Amino acid sequence: MNPDAHPPLASLIKLENVSFTYPGADKPVLDKLALDIRQGDRIGLMAPNGSGKTTLLHTIMGLCRPESGSIRIFDTPMEDEEDFSGIRTRVGLLFQDSDDQLFCPTVLDDVAFGPLNLGATRHEAMDVAIKTLKTLGIKDLENQITHRLSGGQKRLVALAAVLAMSPEILLLDEPTSGLDTGVKLKLAEILNHLDISYLIISHEFDFLNAVTNRIFSMEEGKILTDDEIHVHHHEHVHKHGRHPHRH
Repeated sequence: MNPDAHPPLASLIKLENVSFTYPGADKPVLDKLALDIRQGDRIGLMAPNGSGKTTLLHTIMGLCRPESGSIRIFDTPMEDEEDFSGIRTRVGLLFQDSDDQLFCPTVLDDVAFGPLNLGATRHEAMDVAIKTLKTLGIKDLENQITHRLSGGQKRLVALAAVLAMSPEILLLDEPTSGLDTGVKLKLAEILNHLDISYLIISHEFDFLNAVTNRIFSMEEGKILTDDEIHVHHHEHVHKHGRHPHRH
């Protein structure tokens, strides 16, 4: 046995032969799909609209139930609603539409809602919420009415609500949607400093290149790994430089 060999990192989310078909559809949107997200993975997922990316995230969270295959999260089989409900506080999901995630009167209430549900006192939850808003640079929004925010502001508030729950892994569906370039750079900086694994869906290769160590795609209901695809943009943001440049 090689004394220098490192044991494989723990598998956080593992899907094997997962298939899912929407009622009335003539073919599955997920077709014997396999995915293994391990501790330390920072995975980007790019694919055309309608390829099943959002369905994949919803399946991981138990919002869509596959007709076949297996899902293990934190090495626990996900077989019924009780199993999924037990991991939803540990897996942070950012929905594609922020309005699906924000429902409290004010920004501060929305971000404090998760910690309160996890058993924090109101004082503790508010403290966590304020610190999270500061981290994202949006503390000035704390007393704003959520439904009056811009699309980009809602995106950041929804992300703050997810991060305030201290998840062990993040699933982010189009996190840069509605954000200007400066805020995208700030978000990239925040993600790169998080000590957490994540899977990010995005159409923006330059953003994914800045915050991930692997980029996958989807085709015909299956995951294509970064060994099977080749993606390149002539202008992108590198992990070690904030400013776009041209080759």
